[in-house]
Amino acid sequence: MTTTPAAPVAELSRLLGELTAPGESFSGERLAALDEREAFPADACRALDAFGLPRYYVPAEHGGSLDDFGVVTRLLRAVSRVDLTVAAAHGKTYLGAVSTWIAGDPRRAARLGRRIREGAVVSCALTERHHGSDLLAGEVTAERVDGDGDGDGGWRLTGEKWLINNITRADLVTVLARTDPEGGPRGFSLFLVDKERLAPGALSPLPKVPTYGIRGADISGLAFHGAMLPDDALIGAPGQGLEIILKALHVTRTGCMGMSLGAGDHALDLAARFAAEAADRGTPLAKVPHVRRELGEAVAGLLLAEAAGVVAARSVHALTGEMSVVSAVAKAFVPAQVDDLVARLLHTLGPYGLTEADPHGHFAKLERDHRIIGIFDGSSLVNRNALIDQFPRLARAYRKGRLDETGLAEATDVHAPLRPFRPEALSLLSATGASVVSALPAAVDRVRDLAASGSATGRLAALAEGVRRATDGLHERMAAVRYSPRAVPGHAFGLAEQYELCFAAATAVHLWLRRPDRVDETWLRACLVKALTDLGEPVEAADRDAFDSLTDVLLSAPGTVPSLLDSLEGTAR
Repeated sequence: MTTTPAAPVAELSRLLGELTAPGESFSGERLAALDEREAFPADACRALDAFGLPRYYVPAEHGGSLDDFGVVTRLLRAVSRVDLTVAAAHGKTYLGAVSTWIAGDPRRAARLGRRIREGAVVSCALTERHHGSDLLAGEVTAERVDGDGDGDGGWRLTGEKWLINNITRADLVTVLARTDPEGGPRGFSLFLVDKERLAPGALSPLPKVPTYGIRGADISGLAFHGAMLPDDALIGAPGQGLEIILKALHVTRTGCMGMSLGAGDHALDLAARFAAEAADRGTPLAKVPHVRRELGEAVAGLLLAEAAGVVAARSVHALTGEMSVVSAVAKAFVPAQVDDLVARLLHTLGPYGLTEADPHGHFAKLERDHRIIGIFDGSSLVNRNALIDQFPRLARAYRKGRLDETGLAEATDVHAPLRPFRPEALSLLSATGASVVSALPAAVDRVRDLAASGSATGRLAALAEGVRRATDGLHERMAAVRYSPRAVPGHAFGLAEQYELCFAAATAVHLWLRRPDRVDETWLRACLVKALTDLGEPVEAADRDAFDSLTDVLLSAPGTVPSLLDSLEGTAR
């Protein structure tokens, strides 16, 4: 690994700080005006191009700078900390190109990498107007056309893709199409459509779709009218489309997590500034007890989400075979936590005028924008359904203590070098369950031993033990779930949400244990209290004081938000 994670993130953050000045492309006034007009943030995207952000969407082996998926996650987080619309618009190229990296053809991957570095925008067209997330119901067809002696043949693409981000502005579009009339898991294939190579009239854009959030994003559709594609447009082999897409989603969800975490940073920053400046009958809001407690719990929720996100991004490299579980959990959990955080801040500070005091409507825009992130790359419902499908193997793995110890150590130690990403190791089902969760009992034992030796508090050990008990009971209930395909019982989704909390709490414990000499335990106690509270488990009133400690940290340095990576790496975000 050659990338120093903090370096490009710090440089982009510095640049964004300059570009938020009045009149610049990321200024609050300009972005608010674009949002009001539902206009695309072209200047802001050009500024990110000039920085060189597209090269971090391309793996190093294909000519780019991507050798650590945690870096691209953090870069998108930095952009989202300023504006989610810009992050969603620019980051779509990362999401759109991954299928080509996964498919494994080095020549095509190198060609796409070169196009992206030169400025090409890539989109990914999966969904259709009448089928939503049901990819197996897709009606866009790609028919094989044999050569007639005058040409080499290819594929004829027909149909409409709809509700696609960046579809109109994209130069290239990854398209999922039915290649077998009968459909089924092996009835779909992927194609990289180069608009410049299409004959006139082969496609037509559909109208922009008005959206509640990210109003300025290019969200619309395309209709293909018997568009002829060359053979080299095929990604992978015929019939592999769904498998490649599902594996690609295991990777691209890391980018969505970065966007959510950036939105959480922005929300907390705005709330902290407001609380420091506003007052309630003469008392600064920052000193009002219930406001302080709510701010602290919001910080704990973001730190818990960050713990899951950090480990998930590192797991792309270190626990690749488990990404079917890890990515589904993290993609459902992180946006949900940030949605809850935003709602908590609005509920607490809204009556005092949080939104009215914001001249450019940043908080209201952020609240609207972030709701869309939850449906990118599979909604929370889709991800939880994917997790429920693996309940039996997750329960068995936990009961047997099955895990990848080497991969887990790499995923949870932010100072450990990451192995190169191996796309071929991605799997639709995890053979080892979730190592993060299977290793929780041993991790809790370690916390207890540290407490016995005086290196941790007894309260921390008690909280960790509470998480273990909740996780034990949860796996028993998961093992008892029985259902037939397409008839998932409603209570299973509740169990999936509980699993996400146990997973996130486990990541926090593992991260703390890897660097106990450098990390204060206050943030971990707050994360465990937050997880146990959301799980409905009892927590002592005194343990909630950890939330107040986080509020002190939040308010002590205006313009910054507490970050695990700050503590674990000893660097700025």
